Amino acid sequence: MFDPVIEVLVLAAVALIVLSRLYMALGRGGNDRPVQRPNTSPTPAESNVAELSERRDRRVMAERPIFTGPAAGGLEDIYNADNSFTVSSFMQGAKSAYTMIVAAFAKGDRAALRPLLDDDVYEAWDAAITAREASGEKTFELLRVKRAEIESAELDGDMARIVVRYEAELGDGEITRTAKEHWTFMRNVRGTDPNWILDDVDTVA
Repeated sequence: MFDPVIEVLVLAAVALIVLSRLYMALGRGGNDRPVQRPNTSPTPAESNVAELSERRDRRVMAERPIFTGPAAGGLEDIYNADNSFTVSSFMQGAKSAYTMIVAAFAKGDRAALRPLLDDDVYEAWDAAITAREASGEKTFELLRVKRAEIESAELDGDMARIVVRYEAELGDGEITRTAKEHWTFMRNVRGTDPNWILDDVDTVA
């Protein structure tokens, strides 16, 4: 007969060995390893590309001008054909052109007028200068531009046309009068010449 105490110790040792082996088998068998989930987040490269694209889109939207008023549709068409077009730079040039053209006409300076006018306008103004010189009529000079604003705009094929309404004060030294006119400027948006030329002049009430 075995000593009861020894028998209990032997059984306990056997149980400990069995439990230890079970633990080692289950613990290292891979069943309790954390599940590797697929990485669905964008890689740093993909994230950078998306961020740069979004920034570029925001910048383009911020830089794109917003046109308002009755000429907005035509101005947007012109801008779409030529992204360098801006209303501010055009109007700055249109005001300078008005001053230069009126001054050249008053002086009869055909050389200064020629590159600024379309053929039909130049021929009409050249004839007017000739008639004035023959009659000795006084010329009216520009005193100040009272108003200059875009009235309408259109893109006809590659030719852009913008109508500017001017109100100006003219004088001949004795008489002062107000001139109200529509000047139409044109430019080929596909051409290399960035300058606009005067295509038509109409008197308005």
